[in-house]
Amino acid sequence: MSPNGSDRSPRRPMRRKLLQALTAGLVLATATGCTWEDFPRLGMPTPTTEEAPRILSLWQGSWAAALAVGVLVWGLILWSAFFHRRSRTKVEVPPQTRYNMPIEALYTVVPLLVVSVLFYFTARDESELLKLEKKPDVTVNVVGFRWSWCFNYVENVEGSSGDAKKSPELDAIPNRYKDAFPANAGGVYDCGTPGTRNAQTGNPGPTLWLPEGKRVRFVLTSRDVIHSFWVVPFLMKQDVIPGHTNAFEVTPNKEGTFLGKCAELCGVDHSRMLFNVKVVSPERYEQHLKDLVKKGQTGYVPAGIPQSGHEKNRESNIL
Repeated sequence: MSPNGSDRSPRRPMRRKLLQALTAGLVLATATGCTWEDFPRLGMPTPTTEEAPRILSLWQGSWAAALAVGVLVWGLILWSAFFHRRSRTKVEVPPQTRYNMPIEALYTVVPLLVVSVLFYFTARDESELLKLEKKPDVTVNVVGFRWSWCFNYVENVEGSSGDAKKSPELDAIPNRYKDAFPANAGGVYDCGTPGTRNAQTGNPGPTLWLPEGKRVRFVLTSRDVIHSFWVVPFLMKQDVIPGHTNAFEVTPNKEGTFLGKCAELCGVDHSRMLFNVKVVSPERYEQHLKDLVKKGQTGYVPAGIPQSGHEKNRESNIL
């Protein structure tokens, strides 16, 4: 019995709290709307490009490493709490240990190994994801501006004359990217506003059309501040920086309409910088370009702020 005469054990409230915490955790884990098939992706959407599984694998590996470290730390904390707590019957001071070289070496070497392994896989995957082909199948100049997006399709489309390599609207793009442009690419464009909506889904923002199974290069430029181009199920995003051009390539392998957004806080209406990506067959993609010609949307819109001096120096060093 307890000192106050009650036969309630002081351990019972702790057990009750532990049970309540486990119940709350179970409710949170099952109330997210995820199915068992979604759990292996650990919150990531279903990949829709050939490159996305590599990103998903890196994400899962990072979680596995974090979980292993967490289990080790939690285990040591619980072990110390339960097996080295003060005894109720013994009041003497336990043996004091100043140094323990094996343990000190362990907690120095293990974090270095964990970080080294994560660094290796990150560097390996980053080099593959940012690798650019000499001649991609499709090139799209993505122009970010407050508060929407424009898409310059650098294509040789019937009914649109010109040369993307010499177009003054594309002067902001470095020559190393222009070298991959198709010859005599008159091109077409599409621009949106925050009020633009996709005709099929009703989702806000302009719609970027892409062909399934074709390697697409995105050349990213900005007209004002830093934005970030993120197509959610592509699992890939990159900053859109004024005076500095970024580029990456993906190969969409699933048809459908997917959501995109700006992932960089760019100002008061940042949340309205949404867009859609519609992946279709190559035939429908070509027809869409012809439809833009019929609408009179030929040529290109200004790509953005010209290259900064630092960017020009970097380009000359690369070349």
